[in-house]
Amino acid sequence: MKLEQPVDGNVPKPISILMVQDAFQVGDIKCNADKIINATIKASQQGADLVVFPELALVGYPPEDLLHRQGFLTQIKTESLRIQQHLKDTIGDTGVIFGLPIERDHQLYNAAVYLLHGEVQQVCLKQSLPNYSVFDEVRYFAAGDESVVIDVKGHKIGLLICEDVWQKLIVEQSKHNGAQAIIVLNASPFHIDKHEERIQILKDHSQVFNLPFMYINLSGGQDELVFDGDSLAIDKTQKVIARAALFEADTVEITFDGHDITSSHLTVSSDSKEAVIYKALVTGVRDFVRQNGFSGVVIGLSGGVDSALTLAIAVDALGANNVQAVMMPSRYTADMSLQDAEAEADLLGVKYDVIAIEDVFNSFITALTPVFKGAETDTTEENIQARCRGLLLMAISNKTGRMVLTTGNKSEMAVGYATLYGDMCGGFAPIKDVCKTLVYALCRYRNRVSVVIPERVLTRPPTAELREDQCDQDSLPEYDVLDRILALSVEQDMPIEDIIAQGIDRDDVVQVINLVQRNEHKRRQSAPGIRITRRAFGRDRRYPITSGYRRK
Repeated sequence: MKLEQPVDGNVPKPISILMVQDAFQVGDIKCNADKIINATIKASQQGADLVVFPELALVGYPPEDLLHRQGFLTQIKTESLRIQQHLKDTIGDTGVIFGLPIERDHQLYNAAVYLLHGEVQQVCLKQSLPNYSVFDEVRYFAAGDESVVIDVKGHKIGLLICEDVWQKLIVEQSKHNGAQAIIVLNASPFHIDKHEERIQILKDHSQVFNLPFMYINLSGGQDELVFDGDSLAIDKTQKVIARAALFEADTVEITFDGHDITSSHLTVSSDSKEAVIYKALVTGVRDFVRQNGFSGVVIGLSGGVDSALTLAIAVDALGANNVQAVMMPSRYTADMSLQDAEAEADLLGVKYDVIAIEDVFNSFITALTPVFKGAETDTTEENIQARCRGLLLMAISNKTGRMVLTTGNKSEMAVGYATLYGDMCGGFAPIKDVCKTLVYALCRYRNRVSVVIPERVLTRPPTAELREDQCDQDSLPEYDVLDRILALSVEQDMPIEDIIAQGIDRDDVVQVINLVQRNEHKRRQSAPGIRITRRAFGRDRRYPITSGYRRK
């Protein structure tokens, strides 16, 4: 790995830098420390001069209120010392950089340490603490105020931590302090088009400051967040000269000669946008289910498009043997739904059960008849059907140890087209941030890989099948219109009049926005789901349930 070549005078030899992209689970400090130790030893044996790990690699990201527990902070100190002691006599003159929280003067910092010969040479404290979207770092950390430049065998390398690289003044300070190249430690979660945003900021800085940039990121899922890896290196000509794999562990070797960087590790991705999103969803489901100790998942299969996509994601994430599908027909379930659900289960090779809910539903109606006497049939009876299904799925989950995956999409969650304690029952919601129109696009993408969803599922009008001849568009705008309104309103906070000015019918806009506002209480009780957009429902968007405010 390390280049050995003659040098002239006092010009330092080129160095080999290895960026280690991996998943570091939140709170599993000992396991994360072992990963750092083992990867560093291996890299040292292969001749690396410097090994770099992502932001907060020792504790995982985001650790959230674990940082308020003294026992957690004590473990950090213990494992940090163990890393130092273990590496002291095993890696020679290979340096190592990794992220961790550090206490100083009764304040906690998001930091990175540079170790050499098992000793801390320098500490970098994150200066720009993100406090927007999914980030809450001001809640936990104090901000550093100094850019750090380390010396690696005669080469001056500036260290930045994630958000720091988005601040031009911080990059400028690093350049002013003598940096010849920049390494950025990141815990940067995925959303659609995130790769392009990273590339642009790095290219802009490279051009302005005439510096190469090395960008190391986490991979893997953590609750609602999924980290895509996608570690990068950009040379002084603004060329991407290295790129790691998406959504998986990888290492990237880079050579720095004191002037610029080179690398032979360039993963060329030809994936479509749908393929990248699908990988994100698979990664999120795989890691959430496994890391929370579930033996597998159970899914209510309806014969519709949402449950079909959720089933495919689950099988690709966990394997068919770990997925159970349950069809729960009612008097309103069409024969085609029964046929398509069975076909989906067969195509994916999962365990498939059919449990009719008619008798269960009737028993509820009988029990409620004295209370409902004189009342007209309405959505109450529809919701009872959904709750029958939720009860059955949760019973199977309790008995088998398999987590229930909910199948609702973002469009439904936005407008409340879901039943509390019914189809919203479950531990995780894979497509919670996937709008309905994107659901169809992802299904068609998955069928191009191998056909797992019958074509009829993609062409029939969507329906909840909770009453005779029901169709989603009986009560909602067409999904392409609905999704457009939601993108402008929820994800971009666009005012109502501006949305209407986009050529969308006023009545549709007002209806959708009113539905979004009225259904906050449902979303607050919904299962966590994978974030793939700039603004997902959950930690990304925090609105009060009780509010006198209405968007006029």
